[in-house]
Amino acid sequence: MFKSFSMEVGGRTLTVDVGRVAAQANGAAFMHYGDTTVLSTATASEKPREGIDFFPLSVEFEEKMYSVGKIPGGFNKREGKASENSVLTARVIDRPMRPLFPKDYRNDVTLNNLVLSVDPQCRPEIVAMLGSAISTCISDIPFDGPCAMTQMGMIDGEFIINPSQKEWDEGDLQLTVASTSEKVIMIEAGANEIPDDVMIDAIYKCHDINLEIIDFINKIVAECGKEKHSYEQFIIPEELFNAIKEIVPPEEMEKAVFTDVKQDRDANIRAITERLEEAFAENEDYLALLSEAVYQYQKKTVRKMILKDHKRPDGRAIDQIRPLAGEVDIVPRVHGSAMFTRGQTQICTITTLAPLSEKQKIDGLDENITSKRYIHQYNFPSYSVGETKPSRGPGRREIGHGALAEKALMPVIPSEEEFPYAIRLVSETFESNGSTSQASVCASTMSLMAAGVPIKKPVAGISCGLVTGDTDDDYLVLTDIQGLEDFFGDMDFKVAGTPDGITAIQMDIKIHGLTRAIVEEAIRRTHEARTFILENTILPTISKPREHVGEFAPKISNTTIDPAKIGDVVGQRGKTINTLIERCDVKIDIDDNGFVSVCGMDQKGIDEAIRLINVIVTDFEEGQVFEGKVISIKEFGAFVEFAPGKEGMVHISKICKRRIEHVEDELTLGQSVRVVCLGKDKMGRYSFSMKDIKQDWE
Repeated sequence: MFKSFSMEVGGRTLTVDVGRVAAQANGAAFMHYGDTTVLSTATASEKPREGIDFFPLSVEFEEKMYSVGKIPGGFNKREGKASENSVLTARVIDRPMRPLFPKDYRNDVTLNNLVLSVDPQCRPEIVAMLGSAISTCISDIPFDGPCAMTQMGMIDGEFIINPSQKEWDEGDLQLTVASTSEKVIMIEAGANEIPDDVMIDAIYKCHDINLEIIDFINKIVAECGKEKHSYEQFIIPEELFNAIKEIVPPEEMEKAVFTDVKQDRDANIRAITERLEEAFAENEDYLALLSEAVYQYQKKTVRKMILKDHKRPDGRAIDQIRPLAGEVDIVPRVHGSAMFTRGQTQICTITTLAPLSEKQKIDGLDENITSKRYIHQYNFPSYSVGETKPSRGPGRREIGHGALAEKALMPVIPSEEEFPYAIRLVSETFESNGSTSQASVCASTMSLMAAGVPIKKPVAGISCGLVTGDTDDDYLVLTDIQGLEDFFGDMDFKVAGTPDGITAIQMDIKIHGLTRAIVEEAIRRTHEARTFILENTILPTISKPREHVGEFAPKISNTTIDPAKIGDVVGQRGKTINTLIERCDVKIDIDDNGFVSVCGMDQKGIDEAIRLINVIVTDFEEGQVFEGKVISIKEFGAFVEFAPGKEGMVHISKICKRRIEHVEDELTLGQSVRVVCLGKDKMGRYSFSMKDIKQDWE
């Protein structure tokens, strides 16, 4: 039966239609927010997937170009692989919802969001986030919801609930917060150096709105929700744990996992697992569950030691950062390079500079953004964690980590007018044991400065973890978590920023929410840690951006011309500009406003190109002095080219002060000469002279 529900959110009407479309999905919500329309569905397989020890959740955000009245580019004229925005949106939906499914649920679940139309005032991403939550809540799929999400922008210090696309793109804050009825469960933010207290205020304003949306969802579930289906549970029997502990006592497991070298820990656990496999060789049921049982045994051991004894696996204090190191210029010939090491996490970031014509073109649903000049990409090869597998290109995690680092550094990247380059950063993971994305931020700050990019301020990032007990007050926040503390802990709270404010946040948890006290402590801890990293590693390695780009980087200079003169510089069918490019060995970009960017490896060639461009756009006036080359000799005089497509004639009587019979007596083809404009002759043509150059004209 078709039912429709509505509420006001951020001054606009959110409408949810249930039972109208997609009836064969386990749950479907036909979402409307303004004129933005998204179909969100939740489906699950009837049986669990065999041979896996994880929850197989897949989240999709399908951008359809018809939603903004466009035909896709490319030869096929149809949507291809998911865009970066689609991947990032799917991740933001996945991260808060995944912990609310049963931990031992093994049925495949797909949350699909089909964007049908886009109203620029109502971003489709937030509609899909809410649609996924609603479709799952009303379905028969086991889910410990409801949950809700709200986005917050800020312009001129004022918060904006679920901002329009323009407000989102141009504001100082891009914050997404997900909540259950009790706690915050996910935070994602990009910010223009927002102070800690302002960020916390924004987070909990979002949380308050989420509580209103959850009440709305509860009403929908009460009328349309299906009974949750039963499922095959995967629980480790207590008798298996007891049998393992008899062979490997708790104190032996503690000794195995508490080491600061990941390889040693892995070897210890491998040896324990082999002993247990021998002991249970005759018990196939135990062998089938052994891997998961050992994992849980490690997890319980680590959590107990951290929470009760305040003892970390590598012996550090709760707020202590691992050993830090920074280096620049470790890769020759590239435009900029830097390596940042934090314990067993090591990132090398390479900076590449190029003319603005190398901007990345974007064919997406946001009509405000069609290209970007700053690109940050991240790679995570298997060798960085001591594994072997073929490279299949960047996955969703790599795309997400690159986008997070890009977001963290975006507020300090100079404008095009200040630094007219396209900038590409690539962060290569050499070694990984905790928070490579934030190590990428640190390495990238140093790499940018080494490349001569005049960033406004240095940025550093760090991650905090969490171990919780049985009550809200029983918890411990850990600064600079390593891999083991991430795997077995409850939170990965990444924060990047300058000394003056936050530029990016990404918070993921494995539990059902964080109290405000935990959020505030995590933000405080990360502020202290990133300040320490800046003062003790980044700035001692390279204190400020280099004054000039490197030897192997292209050089770029700018000039501005009258937009009406752009055609003169381009010339018929591009002849003039192509001649300039070939003659000076440069690249030339001109925008519609007359902003000219000239790029080349030789500064002399760049300077000459700009000189010639300025000559081309200069109207001849009496008294102006020009330099040019003789390109043609006639009986009555010589033609001089001042710049491609711009020439003038010097009459034979104006070549020198004495009388000459032949032009060839004084001039040769290709000869460089200086002339002065005498104005127009009786025929209305411009006349030039070599003999009448005066000192006050030069």
